[in-house]
Amino acid sequence: MTQAAFDAFVAGSRQPEFLQTWAWGELKRETGWVPHRLLIAGPEGRPLAAASVLERQLPGLGPLLYAPRGPILDWSDPRAVGLALERLRALARERRAVALKVDPGVPLAQPACAKALAADGWRRLETGPAFEGVQPHFHMQLSLEGRGEEELLAAMHPKTRYHIRLAERRGVRVRAGGPEDIAAFYAVLRETAERDGFGIRGATYFQGMWRHCLSGGLGWLLLAEADGELLAGAIIFQVGAYAWYLYGASSNRRRELMAPHAVQWEAIRRSLAAGCRVYDFRGVSGDLRPEAPLYGLYRFKKGFGAALVELSGEWDLVLRPGAYWLAEHGVPVARRLVGRLRGRRPGQGQPAE
Repeated sequence: MTQAAFDAFVAGSRQPEFLQTWAWGELKRETGWVPHRLLIAGPEGRPLAAASVLERQLPGLGPLLYAPRGPILDWSDPRAVGLALERLRALARERRAVALKVDPGVPLAQPACAKALAADGWRRLETGPAFEGVQPHFHMQLSLEGRGEEELLAAMHPKTRYHIRLAERRGVRVRAGGPEDIAAFYAVLRETAERDGFGIRGATYFQGMWRHCLSGGLGWLLLAEADGELLAGAIIFQVGAYAWYLYGASSNRRRELMAPHAVQWEAIRRSLAAGCRVYDFRGVSGDLRPEAPLYGLYRFKKGFGAALVELSGEWDLVLRPGAYWLAEHGVPVARRLVGRLRGRRPGQGQPAE
C-alpha cells in the first residue's frame, strides 16, 4: 500500500474525511499518536474500505486505538462492511488494545452505519448535545452541488449577505497565506481564544499542520486584511468533494468590518471552484434554544444557508472490559483533579479537531 493509493481511495469516496488522510496521521504522530493505515480490498483486489487508525498508550492500561471520522467505506455494501469491521477487530487484537473507537462522518439519517456497528457488537456512546465527544456530534453543512455563487448568496440570511458585501465595500480583502503567515494567524487565534474562553494548541502544532497537510494541497490558510492589518483568518481543509472549516480566528480590532464573513465567503467560493459538493462548517451544539450558550455559533453558520446534520456518533469496540472501565471512569476523574490543582476553569479545554 502506498500513500497515493490510500489517499486516492479516501478522496474518491462518497463521504471523504480529512481526518482519515495519510497526512493527518503524520501530523498526529508529532503529538504522540502512532498511525496505522488499512486499505482493505476484496478478493478481486479492488479496495473497498480504508481506515487511518491512531494508537496511543493509556498510562498503566495499554493502547487505545481511534479512527477519527473513519472508517471510509460504502456502508450500504455488506461485503465492504464485513471486511472492514473484521480487519479493524483484528488490528485491535494484534495491538492488545483496551478499545477501538470510531466516529464515522456518516449522517444518522443514513442508518446503515449505525446498524452495522451495533450488529457487530460495538457500543454507542452518549456524548451530549454540544462538544462533549471527541468530535462534534452535530455539523452544519452547506450543499454546493449544482449551485453557483449567486444562488448561494441568494439563499443566505439577508444579514449574512449584507455583512459579506459590507466587508467588500469597506476594503476587506481575503488572500491565501503561506508558511510565513502561520505566526500572524496564530497570534489572532490566541486573541480569539482569550476572548471566547477556549484553549488552543501550541504554535508548533499549526506549523506542523502547514508542513504535513496544507503545503501538500489539502486546503488553505485564508487571511482577511484591511489596510494591511490582519483581522481574521481560517484554516480550511479540502479532500475530494468535501471542504471543512477547521479553525477560525478574528481580531478584537475593527470588528465592524465583518472580516469573518469575508473569510467564510472566500472559503465557500474556493470550495465551489474546486468542485466540492459540500462545505462543512463543522461543529455546533444540538441545543438550538436561542438562550443556549452556543446558539450564536449555530446562528452564524446557519446564516450562510447551512443545514444541521446529526452524525452517527462515537462507537467503541471494547477488547479489555476491566481496563476500559478504568479508562472511562478512573482516568477522567484523575484529569479533573489535576485540572483543579492547576487552576483550570470548568469547561476550559482544547476544542477537538
